[in-house]
Order: sequence, then structure tokens, then C-alpha cells
Amino acid sequence: MANEAREIGGIVDLASAYYGSAVLFAAIDCDVFARVERGEFAGAAPPRGMRLLLDACVAEGLLEKRDGAYSNTQAGRLALIPGAPADLTKAIAYNRDVYPAWGRLAEFAKTGKPVERPETHLGEDAARTKAFAASMFGRAMGIGRGVVPMLGPLKGRILDLAGGPGAYAILMCQANPEATCVTVDLPAISAEAAGYVARAGLAGRIECRAGDYHCDEYEAESYDAVTIFGALHQESPEDIVAILKRARAALRKGGRVFVLDMMTDATHTAPKFSALFAVNMALTTANGWVFSDEELKGWMREAGFAPGETRAVPPPMPHWIVSGTREE
Repeated sequence: MANEAREIGGIVDLASAYYGSAVLFAAIDCDVFARVERGEFAGAAPPRGMRLLLDACVAEGLLEKRDGAYSNTQAGRLALIPGAPADLTKAIAYNRDVYPAWGRLAEFAKTGKPVERPETHLGEDAARTKAFAASMFGRAMGIGRGVVPMLGPLKGRILDLAGGPGAYAILMCQANPEATCVTVDLPAISAEAAGYVARAGLAGRIECRAGDYHCDEYEAESYDAVTIFGALHQESPEDIVAILKRARAALRKGGRVFVLDMMTDATHTAPKFSALFAVNMALTTANGWVFSDEELKGWMREAGFAPGETRAVPPPMPHWIVSGTREE
């Protein structure tokens, strides 16, 4: 009976889990963590609405409270204040933006069709596109700081496919002074990337090329490495193989491809976050899902690569990376 009670309690917790997400989203929208760090809530009690939000942040472990005074946790100082070393605020904004789509999950389950058109944030709606690019840039910078050292030294030309707003290209060039990069994405996203690259002072080493990796052909045997980071989870198996084949054609002999993505084990049910992220992608893209690392390695072999081992990327996100070497 005790086990059953715990399991029932877990169901109740799951039904209420969105409370915590809503608290986090609201706290970021209200700039709570930066304001706490500045000591804005150290004196008189805040107004009722803000006090309830602050107390909810404490309950969720996002803030600490002692003698009526609020303070940030160490993790909060690192990740929840804009501009902090591990700033996740823009990445979290993406989760908030897809929140309404999750409310239509039953509709997706019945129809099998996405409930939101991806074109909305890929160029059709200028404001949504800019907000999406900003979210992806912040998210990629947070992930990329752990990923780029895992690639080892890079020299020569890098082809960064579906490179988004350019965060990975920037980090790779900053870490590898002898490398240059061509980052490719849809025209509206590529235009956003050019702005980020210019602000990083790397316009001379990073070309932001408008394109579509579903059909683009690249300069044959002209690149030393190809990166495909956080993109293939929106593609069908057939398209993944075709994309990898075009990547292979662009590589010099012995060149390597690096694929970073959410991946699952063979059951497609673990890790938990990756399994849930598959639903997120299916809600917002026609072919969205999350594949297993072994499926990816099979597609790599079909495309002419010798795949390497699966490596887990450091927190905060449960990404895995698999590299492949172009076979002769």
C-alpha cells in the first residue's frame, strides 16, 4: 500500500509539474534573479504578487530565503542572470515559446501532424524569427562551451550545416585560431547569424551562407570537418542519409563529421529528457523526433563514414556527440 501511495503521489506531482515551469518563466520575464542580485528585495517586503512569485521560486529551489531576505543560489548566479557565465535565460525562453504547443498534444496524438508551423519562426514572422534566433544563440552558447573542447584541435575549413545563429561557428573559431568556417542556414536565420558573427569580431573568418542542407551541394573535397549540431532531430531517416552523403562529398579524404544531438537508447524511452524532446519536435516540425545513437551510426555507415564512439556532452543539456571519419 505504501508503494501505491507513493506512485499515486507521483501522478499528482506530474499533473502539477507545469507549476514550476510557469514560475521559472515568470521569474525570468520579471528579471527576478538579476534584481535579487542587486539587492532590490533586501529591504521592505515586496508587493503581494511579487512576494508570492519569489516564495514560489524559493519553493522550487531557484532562490534562497533567510530572515525574510531573498538571495540567489550559486546555480542561479551562473545560469539565470543575463550575461552570467552559463546564462540559460535565452534558452529557457525557447521552452516558454513552445509552451502553448504542448497544450495541444492530444490533437497531435490524434492526427500525427504538428500543431505549429515551423515557418513561423524560420522567417515567415520576423519578430518570432528574431526571438527564435536569440533563444537558439543563447542555448547553443551554453551547450557549445562544453562541446567544442570535445572536438579536439581543428584546422582548415569547417562546414557548419544548419548552423543557426552562428554560436557554434563563433566558439569553434575562437578556440581554433587556424580554422575558418562556413555556416549555412535558411536565409532569415543566416542573416541573424551574420549579426552575431560581426559582433564577435569574426566576420573575416566566418562566412554566413544562406542555404538549405536538404538540397545544397558544397564545394567537393574542400572542407576538413563538417559539423551538424542540433538539427537532425527534425529530419526523416532518408533525409538524414542524404544530408550525410552531401557532407561526405564536401570533405577532404580523412575529414570528419561531428553530429551533436539529443539521442536515446535503442528503446527510444531513455534518457527521459530526450524521449520527451522527441514529442516537442513532433509538435513543431513535420518529421521531428529523437533517434538513437545506434540508428545514427547506421546512417553514417550508409553515407560512407566510419562512426566513432558515442560521447555524452557535459551538462546542462543531455546531448550526445558522435563523430565519423570519411571512408575512402
